[in-house]
Amino acid sequence: MHSMIACHDCDLLQRIPPLPDSGTAVCPRCGAALQRTRRNSLERTLALTLAGLALFAVANTFPFLAFKLEAQVRETTLLTGILTLYRQGLKELAVLVMLTTVVVPLVQLLGTLYVLLPLKFNRQPPMVMHVFRWVRTLQPWSMMEVFLIGILVSIVKLAKMAKIVPGVAVFAFLALILVMAASASTLDPHVVWDKWRGDR
Repeated sequence: MHSMIACHDCDLLQRIPPLPDSGTAVCPRCGAALQRTRRNSLERTLALTLAGLALFAVANTFPFLAFKLEAQVRETTLLTGILTLYRQGLKELAVLVMLTTVVVPLVQLLGTLYVLLPLKFNRQPPMVMHVFRWVRTLQPWSMMEVFLIGILVSIVKLAKMAKIVPGVAVFAFLALILVMAASASTLDPHVVWDKWRGDR
């Protein structure tokens, strides 16, 4: 099935024939890459999404950081850190951190699973393409790596006051960032659109 696509650089509208694995379609006018196929895109993205959900559960359940000051030990989780910001009067910052590090990544993972799992078994759930559009739209709002950089800066500053011990959740959070980046680069949206149109 040929798909219509406009060149991202020169806006030339053209039909793209089915491409082989690892194939690339190039605009005949300006030479820009129009589409690249990725081998086993749906299967690999689905596996990464399931791994991401497991890592997300660990990152939001287990201790994130532990502060040791003499005989006192205080453990914090990702959610308790956000709650502390809220209680300190930084409500806007707490909401922003909650959205960009918890809500949006979770919606991305669940939305991707909602789209890919039925397509894998040639099923089509309700509103699947609307969900897929939302997943693609929300992608820039997932800012877990920015939050992790902020945590690292805080650790450097707090290390002079107390001993900082990273918890299991920190490593799960780092792995989650890598997994979600790999999932975004592995997913070929054209495969999803073409499979949806083919099923219809």
